[in-house]
Formats: sequence, structure tokens, C-alpha cells
Amino acid sequence: MQFDYVIVGAGSAGCVLANRLSENPNTRVCLLEAGPADNSLFIRIPAGIIWLMRSNARNWRYYTVPQKALNNREIYIPRGKTLGGSSAVNAMCYTRGHPWDYDHWESLGNPGWGYKDVLPLFKRCEHYEPGGEGPFHGVNGNLNISELKFRHPVSEAFVTAGVQAGHPATDDFNNDTQEGMSMYKVNQKDGERWGVARGYLHPAMERDNLTVMTGALVHRVRFDGKRATGVEVEHKGDMHTIEAGEVILSGGAINSPQLLQLSGVGDPQELKRHGIDPVHELPGVGGNLQDHPDVLVIHRNRRRDTFTMGSWELPFTGAKAVWDFFTKRSGQLTSNVAEAGGFIKSRPEEERPDLQLHLTAAKLDNHGLNWMFSMGHGYSGHVCILRPKSRGTIRLRDADPRSPALIDPRFLEHPDDMEGMVRGVKAMRAIMAQDALAPWRGEEIAPGAHVQSDEQIRAFLRHKCDNIYHPVGTCKMGVDDQAVVDPDLKVHGLEGLRVVDASIMPTLIGGNTNAPTVMIAEKAADKILGV
Repeated sequence: MQFDYVIVGAGSAGCVLANRLSENPNTRVCLLEAGPADNSLFIRIPAGIIWLMRSNARNWRYYTVPQKALNNREIYIPRGKTLGGSSAVNAMCYTRGHPWDYDHWESLGNPGWGYKDVLPLFKRCEHYEPGGEGPFHGVNGNLNISELKFRHPVSEAFVTAGVQAGHPATDDFNNDTQEGMSMYKVNQKDGERWGVARGYLHPAMERDNLTVMTGALVHRVRFDGKRATGVEVEHKGDMHTIEAGEVILSGGAINSPQLLQLSGVGDPQELKRHGIDPVHELPGVGGNLQDHPDVLVIHRNRRRDTFTMGSWELPFTGAKAVWDFFTKRSGQLTSNVAEAGGFIKSRPEEERPDLQLHLTAAKLDNHGLNWMFSMGHGYSGHVCILRPKSRGTIRLRDADPRSPALIDPRFLEHPDDMEGMVRGVKAMRAIMAQDALAPWRGEEIAPGAHVQSDEQIRAFLRHKCDNIYHPVGTCKMGVDDQAVVDPDLKVHGLEGLRVVDASIMPTLIGGNTNAPTVMIAEKAADKILGV
């Protein structure tokens, strides 16, 4: 099998590349995905995220190594394992980060990645329903963005409470200021999830020059000297060699650095420890891991109107939700679960928002995996710091491509991260205490009334801090000795090999990472095609 391009990973970046690179009918493109097709009903139903969080078929279900600053707990890291990748299993919140984030990337030695350069790409990606075309948004793009069709009253009250607590209101987190409280805009269309596979890949799959293989686990990249020539892939129990003029890794911030190391690209000493012959020394592979730490402030609900995994009303509310969705594409099943939120400053001296908030109209613990905790009625406020200073690693467990990598984000190991999260808990509590939430507000379950001092909050964070699924940085773009790719996303020192996904971000952006990953792939496609 010979192609002009082979793309490893059909996630948010890989689907974009498959579409763009196959637009020329004379270009042969192969897209490889380890997971199955995205034909699950739970993917189409927005609230299906509750079930997808548990899926073994469409979720890699990774765990970190024990986190020293979090009482040696192992933290759950869900990642999409299907066409569309994590855009098929996420909460669909459409945010880009702050303009400063991209100007910062450019200042690190990445010309062409400043905000003025990437804004046109964000606009090109979009079909923005809420306000149409404007200075920050575009129409007629592949990625549909809509208002939520269902808004829980407690979510709307949370936005009002944030304003009562002194934060501004906004209708758009993706303008040039970002700051404010609002309901999230979502990647949905007519009440269904509109992931990147549906927006980019499905329209291209009828092209004769695009081959899409699901259930295809790539074992390694093949090299002839310093040139990548293709990949070795396991498909339906057999090994195949796929040759390509260019190999593009789009496996994400965990799988792309793992595959590079399995292929002999990385720290030679680390590779030799697993019996892998080094092909190219590149010490930054798998370093610079960043993710958003997250914690929940949880209240019981005095009413009986929030989402629950168990109550006497569930058969009735559940039946209505199913009827509404399948007859009108409306109702509770169109909820993205994290409907409301905000980008706020934890203290006046911050130059830009340093905290992100999400409100879930349910009691949550351990990503919703603790179903017993979700019995009964409550609501949960997520808070995360936007630009953590802790840096972690992705390392090989062994030389077996089927083995999950050793994921060590080192959450809260930098003291500034811990103090930022302490301020975040206080900010969330201040919002939860406002009059707008009084009709719902019951007992604070977490941290709990007994947790008041900064040291008690730190202890709570060590016991309960988690993450909100935005790993980046492990094949970072740049020109320093730890950079893995250059500003054209070519792997330093090698030919015929690029990395195009969230792993190339030199620093974590201040927001959800799906939209920036789509933008990265759009920009990469332009570079590859010479646009």
C-alpha cells in the first residue's frame, strides 16, 4: 500500500488533514485510526458523554502514574478512541483561548503563529450560528457551532451568580477579551453532537483517493536513514507496511510522543532501556506535558430538578428526555452536561483570566464514574487554573505498542499551581454563595463547611484535585533544544515526518483545546499544500 500521505490518528487534527489533503483527487491519502467508527448513538446524543466516559470501545481510559502532589493518586485521563477522537467524546464546549496565548507562542520562536495569523483560520473553520459572520467568527466552515438547545435553570442561575459576585457578563468567550460569565457555545447541529469527524471526515469519505482504516494500531514509523518512509500497522490481526511520501502523526499529546519513542526517536538512553534502537536523538519527545488541573465545589440541591443517576422521578424524566430527543431533537439529552461557565480573574492584578469555570447540574465525583455519588440531586462547579507551571512527561512503559504510556503530568507540583487552585476554590465558593443560586443551594458537600483555611483547602486539593482533559505540549513546536517540531510542524532533524495535533502546543492555551487543535490542522494543511 503506497500513499502520498499517511495520517496516524483520526482525531480532531487527523480528520481535518484527511479532508484537506484529499481535496486534490490526484493525491492519495490514508488515515489510520486505532478505534472503531463513530457510529455509536451515544456519540450523536450530546448527553451520551456520560456513557462515553465509561466506554472501553471508544475511550482509551488512560490513568496517570501516582501523582506526588495529589496524595499519590492515579488520575483518570479519558481520550477519544474513534473517528473524531476526543471531539466524539468531549463536552463540546467551543472555546479557543486568549489572544495572548498565540502571541506568546510566536514570541517563543514560532513566526506565523500569533493571534493575527491564527484568527483567520479559526474563522475559516466555523459555521457560527449564534451571530453569523463578524470580526471574530466565520460561516460556511466545517465546524458547526450553536447555542445550547437545552439550558438547565441552575446553569442559567450560575451565570447570574457569577455576575452578582463581581464578574462581567459576556456572550462570547472567543472575542479579544475572553473574560466573563456565559452559557457555552457548543459543537452541535440541530441538537446533535457535531464532532470533527462529522464536520470534516464524513463529507470526504466518498473520495476515491482517501482510504480510512479503523481498528488499525500503528506499531512504529519506518525510516530509511533520517527519512520517514511509512508505518507498520496492525489491522485485523495482521501486520502491514504502508508506504508514504510523508508521515503525519496526529495521535494526540499522549499517543504521538509514545509512537515517536517506539519508532526510535527521543532520548537514546530512555529508548535503549526498552531495547529500542535509536534512530534519531531528540530529547524533548515526551517532555513538556501540561494539562489543566480541576476540582469540584459541590452542593446538594434543595429542589429535585437536577440530573441524577437515581431517584424515584428518573423513569418519568428519563422517558420524557428520550421522547423529546427522538421526536424533536430537544430536551435534556441535548445538554452537553457542562452548560454554563466563565473565564475569570482570581485577583485584580491578573492581566487576563486565569481561571475557567464549568457548571454541571449534577453531583459528580471521579468524572462521573462514581455512580453512587451521583444518586440524588445536586450541582457541581468545576474550577481550573488556565496556565499551569507544572511540567510532566510521557514515557514508554515498555516496547509493546499495545501498552499504555506512563503519563505523569505532575499536577500541582509547582507551588504557584497549588496557590492558583486555592484562589480558584475561593472564587467558586463566592459564586456559589450568591442570591441567584439560593433556590437550589443546599449543603456544600465538597470541600465541606469544615474546610475554611488555606491549608485546609490545600489538603482538600491534594485529596480531590483532578484534571479536565486538556493534555498538550509533548512534541512542542519551537527552536530550542527541547523542541520536537519546527514552526512548519516538521520533526527536527528528520525528513518526511510531521506532528500535527495538540502535542505541538509549546504552552497550554487558556481554554478548551479542541478548537485550537482544529486550527492547528488547518494551518498545517496550508503549509503542506503550499497555500
